[in-house]
Formats: sequence, C-alpha cells, structure tokens
Amino acid sequence: MLPSENYQSRLARFREDHARAERRFRAVGNFRVLVLLIGIAMAGIAFGPGWISAWWLIAPVAISIALARLHDRVEGERSRAARGAAYYERALARLNNQWIGAGNQGERFRDPRHVYADDLDLFGRASLFELISTARTAAGESTLAAWLLAPGGREAVLARQQAVAELRDRIEFREDLALVGEDIRAAIDSAALAHWGSRPPVRFFPGARVVAFALSALCVLTLALWLAQVAPLTPFFVVLLAEMMFTMAVRTGIREIVAAVAAPGRDLSLMRALLERIERETFSSPALAGLSRALELDGRAASRHIRTLSGWMERIDSARLHMFFRMVAAPLLWIPQFAMAVEKWRLHAGAHIGQWVASIGSFEALSSLATFAYERPAAAFPELAEDAGPRIEAVAMHHPLIAPAVSIPNDVAIGGELCLWIVSGSNMSGKSTLLRAVGLNAVLAWAGAPVTCSRLRISRLAMGASLRTVDSLADNRSRFYAEIERLRDIVNLSREGKPTLFLLDELLSGTNSHDRRIGAEALVRGLVERGAIGMVTTHDLALAHIAESLGPRAINVHFEDHIENGEIRFDYRLRPGVVTRSNALELMRAVGLDV
Repeated sequence: MLPSENYQSRLARFREDHARAERRFRAVGNFRVLVLLIGIAMAGIAFGPGWISAWWLIAPVAISIALARLHDRVEGERSRAARGAAYYERALARLNNQWIGAGNQGERFRDPRHVYADDLDLFGRASLFELISTARTAAGESTLAAWLLAPGGREAVLARQQAVAELRDRIEFREDLALVGEDIRAAIDSAALAHWGSRPPVRFFPGARVVAFALSALCVLTLALWLAQVAPLTPFFVVLLAEMMFTMAVRTGIREIVAAVAAPGRDLSLMRALLERIERETFSSPALAGLSRALELDGRAASRHIRTLSGWMERIDSARLHMFFRMVAAPLLWIPQFAMAVEKWRLHAGAHIGQWVASIGSFEALSSLATFAYERPAAAFPELAEDAGPRIEAVAMHHPLIAPAVSIPNDVAIGGELCLWIVSGSNMSGKSTLLRAVGLNAVLAWAGAPVTCSRLRISRLAMGASLRTVDSLADNRSRFYAEIERLRDIVNLSREGKPTLFLLDELLSGTNSHDRRIGAEALVRGLVERGAIGMVTTHDLALAHIAESLGPRAINVHFEDHIENGEIRFDYRLRPGVVTRSNALELMRAVGLDV
C-alpha cells in the first residue's frame, strides 16, 4: 500500500473514532445531568415530605461516580482520536508538499554561528527539521537536532541505518510513540529529571527506616491491646511520644525529599506510558535492542520501577491532601516511611533516569528518520565510505525539501583527484539549490537517514557552508565581514586536518571584482591544497577561470536558461563547462525596469 493510501485509511479511522467518541461523550454528559437532577429530586423528597428513605440517595451517588469515570475514559478516547487525526493530517501534508509552517520548526536549536546549520535550512520555517521531526519530547527533539548538527561515527551511523530500516514499516509503533508523546511533550523537563536522580543523598541516622516501622507497629499494637482491654493506654502514649521525637529528628530530611520529588515524580508518571509502549515491542537491530535493554534495571522494566515510585507518591499525597486521613496517618509515621522509601528508590534507580530519558529520545529520533524513509520510498541508504579520502558521489540527487514530483535530479561526483566544482549560471538557475541539496544529503547520510538520491557514496566529512551570510546590527558586522568570518571557520576545519566539504555561494560578492578574484582564488586554492573538496557558485564569469589554474583538480559546470514567449525558463540540469550568458538584463526588463 502506498504511504498516501495508508495515511488516508488511518486518518479516516481516527475521524470515525473521534465522531463516535464525541457522540458517546455528549450522551454520557447528558445522562450525568439527568442523574444529578433525579438525585436532587430524590433528596428533596427524602428530606422534605420523607416519602422515601435517605438511603435511596446511595443509588444516584454511585451512578454519578461510575458515570464520571466513564466520562473521563470517553474523553481520553476522544482526545486520542483527535490527536491521531491531527498526526495523519500532518503526515498527508508532508506527502502533498503542504507541510511548511505546520510542523515543529526547532527554532531553539538555531545557531547563526554554526558552520552550516542556517545556510542549509536545518531549522526554522521550511527547514529539514520541520520536515522530518515527529518527536514529541524534548529529549527526542534534542537527539534528532544533535544528529543533524554533527556527523556521527561510521559504526554508530550504520547501526542507526539498520534501526531506521526496521522501524520504517512499523507504522503503528511510530504512531503510538507520537500520540503518547503528545501527552507529555510540554510536561517533562528532561534536565530536571536527570538532576533530581543524581542529587546527593538525604542522610538519616542509621536504622531510621527500621525505627519508623517498629514505632508504627508498636503504635497499632498498643492501641489494639487497649481496645481489647488487655493493657492500659499508657504504653500507647509512650509510643506516641517516641514518634514525636523521631519526627523531630527526621523532619528536615523528610521535607526535603517530599518537596524535591513532586515535579520529577509527576514527570516520571507521565513518561511511564511511553516506556510501557516501547517495552511491549521486540527489536532485532542492535541499536534498537540496545536501547530497549537500557530501559531495564535489575532485570525489571523501567516502567515497573516508576510504577513503584508512583505508588509511594500517591500514598504520601493521600496523607498530605486529605485532612481526615492525616489524623490516622500521623501516628503510623505514614509520610516519613514512604518518603524514606522514595529516597531509597532514588538512590537505587535515580542514576538511570538520564539513561531512560536519553533512550526515549533516541527512539523518537530514529522514529522520525524512519517516518521520512517510509514517506520517501525512492530514498536510498548511502554507502558510507571507509578509510577513503574526502568524496561525495551521487546519482540522481534531489533536494530533500523540494517535492519529489517537481525536483530535478543531478549527478554529483567530487573526490580523488577532482576536488572542486565551480558552478556558474544566471540568477535563479539552481546554483544555490544544488549546494543545499549536496549539503542536506550529506547531513542526512551521517545522521543515519536515507538520502534523496538513487545512489550515494560519501566519506565522513566536516562540512562548512557559506550560502546565507547576513549583516548584524547587534554585532556591528557587515555582510562581507560576516562572510569572511564564516570562511575563516571553514578554513580552520581544513587546517585542523579534518576531511572537509565546503559549499560556497557567490564567494566574496561583497567586495570589488579585483579583490574578489584574487581573494577567491587564494581561498579556494588553499582549501584544495589542504585536501578539502567542495563547490563554489558564481555568476561572475571571471571567477570561473579559477578552475584553469587548478588543472585536473577542478572543473567548471553550469546551469542554463532560455527565453520562451518573453519569459525566462530554467531546466535546472547541470552541464559541463562555463555558462556563456547571463539573464540579469532580462530579469530587470521583466519587472518593468528600463534597461
């Protein structure tokens, strides 16, 4: 089944579920109102004329409680169906090239000083992150962003490829991750959870837990003996006095534990549903199996450990929030006992919380890449070259952010003796788009995703791009100064001995043609001589002659355009050699300028 057909089917199912849940929600709500009115009428009859016994009021109260629980369950079903419908509406929007502005744009990961992120549209509106991210937790978003911002090691990326291939057709699992994650995306503070888990221990005197249990047991025993008229009440009061002394000795630590666990405990309870869904799945790829094993402690699933913690927190809250139960809980040392149990849990499992959160983040990041792989059936996993010099060899490379139906593929082969392509062409002919296609496919390749090429062989590359440098009033920098700062960063990559891929658009366009020619040639020559490979675009034909000075290490390629019925047309296909014409004057005339 095609992705679009599958998504349409699932969207229709969720819409039907939502309509059905909406009808049930209204029906149950109306019935609750009816039961309330009947209960009020029965109360009036029972406490007014006295025609019926007040015991009859138990029936409407019990029915109201049951209906309230049913109402909550139906509301949960309605909410999940609405989230599911929204999930597949976004998925279809991606397939129909209507995704821009509708997804998570990852703005918090933007860094204008990163050596390629802004230039390649990794984050922001109409970005790669917005296209591929289905992560719902902060950990998932951060993990995916980190994979896009820096190439992984070869073995790690190969493991990700296997994981993505395994998850690609597990549509229901990926759906569940997204829908369960939607509940907790705004609630979980990953950093705070990890910090709480690794806090220094709260110290009590030796044997405090044993003493607390013994005192509470003695309290029950002495009270029972007095009620049975076996012993006087004096021992009971002695035990109460001992409990007061114990409480005074531990109260500071107990308060610290109870205050500190409130937010992390709530977050862990929310996270438990996501963990339970992951734990139900079995995996064969090493990366996924390893992440699954990381969600265990002492042979028990992480969700079971969290369930234990949640139970203790509920018991603490029952004593803190219910006034009448508090009077019973105090002589039982209820809160101190469960607070010390919480601390013991934290000391045992707390150090693993960061690992659990990180595993969830990796699952979500891999699920995002798998969704991209599923929605782009023609995309292929790249061959990651091992122990090879810098190279990128692509057949039928498409721009990942352009709809496959309209994207024009081109072949790219740089590496070995050939280190540089100088790409010439007129305005809007496709030069910058080509550079971004190369850069984005390199990012996808070393993140572990399939690439939008028929075939791609690529070595591990430190990449630098200068395609969108802008001036900055805040930093008092001109566009030209911003550009040369970025060029310095790219040159430094090659100076550090890293295999470097450089992508430079309209190199040094902010200065005069004389300085530009000298500076550009020196810069490019230096990069090539240090073993870097890359592409430089220009519509200044003077710069195209740089290739001649580098001999077989550089070639010229170009894009063409032509005039058709008074309009400029582009075919966006690369051709060898230098472009022979410019469309600048035609463009100026097209907008009504007299030239």
